Amino acid sequence: MNNERLPLIDIAPESSAARVALWRALHTEIERAPYVIEDTVGLKLLNPEEGWRNRGDMNPEFTRLFRASIVARARFIDDLVIDLYGKGIDQYIILGAGLDSFAQRKKDVTKRLQIFEVDKPGPQKWKEQRLVETGFGISSDLHFVPVDFEAGESWLLKCEASGLDKNKPAIIASTGVSMYLTREANVATLKQIASLAKGSVLAMSFLIPADQMQTQEKKGLDASAKGAKSSGTPFISFFSHEDIIKLALEAGFSEARCISGEDLNQQYFKNRSDGFHTGHAESILVATK
Repeated sequence: MNNERLPLIDIAPESSAARVALWRALHTEIERAPYVIEDTVGLKLLNPEEGWRNRGDMNPEFTRLFRASIVARARFIDDLVIDLYGKGIDQYIILGAGLDSFAQRKKDVTKRLQIFEVDKPGPQKWKEQRLVETGFGISSDLHFVPVDFEAGESWLLKCEASGLDKNKPAIIASTGVSMYLTREANVATLKQIASLAKGSVLAMSFLIPADQMQTQEKKGLDASAKGAKSSGTPFISFFSHEDIIKLALEAGFSEARCISGEDLNQQYFKNRSDGFHTGHAESILVATK
């Protein structure tokens, strides 16, 4: 890409967030239409050096299942948020927002939706600056909520300080985060979210145990886990569907269900001419307060 590079603060997005954004962009370059999701916002923000498509972690075949999982969960969250917004929920919290681009892609659909992006201060400041530099801008309904988790700051209190009305239901999305947290931290997060108003809905992605994965997926996960560990962010937590549903109900949710990889295949990949489909390593918990 040939966009002029402007001075940035010396903190960039975490490697996992950048990789996910590039995979979403690659989907429209590698796979055939119809696309599951069309998202090049993160690519424009990152403005990577020429040749980024030749990197090992961008290999079209090796990353195929992972790429499918990323675009499928992103599309599922898009559809869920738009559906719930249509039913009257106008607050949306994104935990570990990274390079999420819902606010830039769906302005015309969710004009009055208040979006709260929760992330670490450094990467979030980087994103704010890049949104301005690339012309996307920052609308009044997009609220950046920097949280220093290591210092023990509460993301919920910080959201309230940024305008979240805790007495009204909210949609909460947490994708690509649970595997990096301990079981105890995941339970604590579920309890915090369950303290929100009745009608609030959580969508959280999670990895299933390795012994429940298919052989090809397990090999891919092993390679991905090694990369995550070398980056200082190892995979820690895995949950079966039964386990995560039990934890959600114990945390205070009234209903909980899981969306499996096969469910996503039926919803978004059925009858594709290129055979593109997601695996079964990652599922999505949908829990309602």
